[in-house]
Amino acid sequence: MNTPKIFVVGAGTMGQGIAQLAAQKGHDVCLYDLHSIALEKAKSQIEKSLEKLVEKGKLTQEKQVEILGKLKFVNELHEVSHSDLVIEAIVEDVAIKHKVFIALEALASEDCILATNTSSLSIASIAVALKVPSRFLGIHFFNPATLMPLVEIIPSVLTDPKITVKAKAYIDGLGKDTVVCKDTPGFIVNRVARPFYGEALRMYEEGMADFATIDWAMKTFGGFKMGPFELMDYIGNDVNYTVTETVFEAFYFDPRFKPSFTQKRLKEAGLWGKKTGRGFYSYDSNEEKPKPNTDEKLGMEIFNRILSMLVNEAYDAVFMQVASPKDIDLAMVKGVNYPKGLLEWSVAMGPEKILATLETLFLEYGEDRYRPNPLLRKCVREGLILG
Repeated sequence: MNTPKIFVVGAGTMGQGIAQLAAQKGHDVCLYDLHSIALEKAKSQIEKSLEKLVEKGKLTQEKQVEILGKLKFVNELHEVSHSDLVIEAIVEDVAIKHKVFIALEALASEDCILATNTSSLSIASIAVALKVPSRFLGIHFFNPATLMPLVEIIPSVLTDPKITVKAKAYIDGLGKDTVVCKDTPGFIVNRVARPFYGEALRMYEEGMADFATIDWAMKTFGGFKMGPFELMDYIGNDVNYTVTETVFEAFYFDPRFKPSFTQKRLKEAGLWGKKTGRGFYSYDSNEEKPKPNTDEKLGMEIFNRILSMLVNEAYDAVFMQVASPKDIDLAMVKGVNYPKGLLEWSVAMGPEKILATLETLFLEYGEDRYRPNPLLRKCVREGLILG
């Protein structure tokens, strides 16, 4: 397969990351943005990024020059005419994306694949604006695109299966771990990961434990590199809350995805986490960090509750045919750096233990939020192992 020419739309953080990655892998890349200032900033950021790789000995100066020679920064859409793959990474607004793709479709060759990097919009809702929606799909990179190994490939109900195979091959060629998933809210990662944040917030709001204790429990007993509140502060409460709200609404307000008033208030107050200096924690170096309650029994209770909710969501994703068990586990390990796949974890712990935790919660609360998935029940009843 010839090295495809790639056209990236949008010179923001995601766009420039995708463009840099593709150029580093030997592709000729056009990075398009309507605004010249955004292009200049993107070029500067990419140059700095490559310079750091040279300083660390991960890149020679000759290779740096070669990569920069692969990149073209343009503010004219007609430059797309010789491209094999378009990846759009602009604002999450369907109407704006429609305008961009209508213009791109008129200029791109018939064989060019059109893709969106959306993380929260349905692929079908964007594809419907095209005359030939069969060549359109989702290609969802994670930030930073140059470093994060996972890419979700999301065909819509209108996508030609051959286009999915071809697009996956292109992204595999970038050295990424690709997973194919159904066009449902949150795809794999942003759907399955919701309880990591949501159940942690719920326990805090109930007064079961504070932020530091919940984070300590998940790191100590689960082996997670970051606890839920540390991770929300790192992602940004503005971003994390919006994703939760979007998934909740898209699932017709299913209580499993219900957002938290605690995080909503932080978002409203501009306390977004590390980038604003304060979120669930203060990032003022003069302030003492809160100490967790290191009671082992409490810690295990916290860990088991959050993990059981995560595993239940992973079973639901299999049950609803969002993706294969293998791809779901791969997505959670490579996309959000979980210590192991959730389905694999359930086997190691015993799915009957997960089911018992969920049934206890369901009996205690009487909320649909805690309903065990039918597939989990079946696996326990029949001794089935997903894989």
